Amino acid sequence: MSGEQLQCEYYPFIVVGGGIAGVTCAETLSLLCPEEKILLISASPLIKAVSNLRQYGRTLQQFDVVEKPLSVLQLDCPNIHVLNTAVKEMDQEEHKLLTVDEKWYRYGKLCICTGGKPKVLMEGNKHVLGIRDTESVQEFQERLSSARRVVIVGNGGIATELVYHIKNCEVVWAIKDASITKTFVDAGAAEFFLSSLSSSAEMKDEGVSKRMKYTLEKPMISRLTPDLLGGALGPDWTEGREMQGQYGEGRSIHVEYKVEVSRLLSQEEMKSSGKQAKKFPKNDETGLSGEASWPIYVELTNGHIYGCDFVVSATGVIPNVYPFNKNKQFVISSDGGLSVNDHMMTCVQDVYAAGDVCSASWEPALHWLQVR
Repeated sequence: MSGEQLQCEYYPFIVVGGGIAGVTCAETLSLLCPEEKILLISASPLIKAVSNLRQYGRTLQQFDVVEKPLSVLQLDCPNIHVLNTAVKEMDQEEHKLLTVDEKWYRYGKLCICTGGKPKVLMEGNKHVLGIRDTESVQEFQERLSSARRVVIVGNGGIATELVYHIKNCEVVWAIKDASITKTFVDAGAAEFFLSSLSSSAEMKDEGVSKRMKYTLEKPMISRLTPDLLGGALGPDWTEGREMQGQYGEGRSIHVEYKVEVSRLLSQEEMKSSGKQAKKFPKNDETGLSGEASWPIYVELTNGHIYGCDFVVSATGVIPNVYPFNKNKQFVISSDGGLSVNDHMMTCVQDVYAAGDVCSASWEPALHWLQVR
């Protein structure tokens, strides 16, 4: 064992992850164990927390999600020390964690709350963007500001919010379902909401939010390493964000139903394929031509091909188990999450997991399901 490892600081409890699960875990530990030191490791300078919690009966709760700077949590809970860094390596035998700034920390109990990361079509393609945290939203805004058309793939909450808020840009929305936003509403309600997506619908001011928010005085810092993500976006993530392209006015949306992405083609691949890209469907024939030159082309399973400036992949997330499972010591569920029992314990001694990074191993109740 190296001298650095021997000198590492000990914490009875270490929580990794600055999202709702991680912060709630750290705050609860602070309440139950006020004399114990707790370390919260967050890759983002902002953390997510629960506020205005209301209990309705035994199982029903209502609460708000707020963003807080790291310093606020430390003021509220003096026995919590918060580090803005990320875990690089885990030594389960020695109960130690190595952070990206090459410092070791020893734990008595560890809770992994690193959330999920976006499922991205063609990982590494510069024209495909996955949205999960504040920094990826800022990158999306920057790209959108010069875009004429985007293709959004996915039918969940983030995809729906993007489609609704994007202005002055053609949007092709590709979904695998027969109705929009199927995760949240039935087909009848979807038809009702579909009318509000038309370009003629007025984009109204939603009024003042009663939810407290914290922002950074400076722009969001770069990720500590390229593959690290901050906490998942909260419910008000679109508020105050400019989402405007450089073509047309208002909303211009076309939905492709019951499709998935068959493949992505570059300009050269599109030319050699001999296929024809579709024109954006519009009533007034003023849409951009399918013959226009686009950085990337999306071929759908129904055979339709659309050119666009970039693709937003919003098809859900996968559990972010890296780098904890480098040595394959954890039991991994079929959906990729760390398998936990009904006490949130993993198969590794003194290691727990909570939130999107884990998967329930017990038999679920009839109408219960885990949603990421």
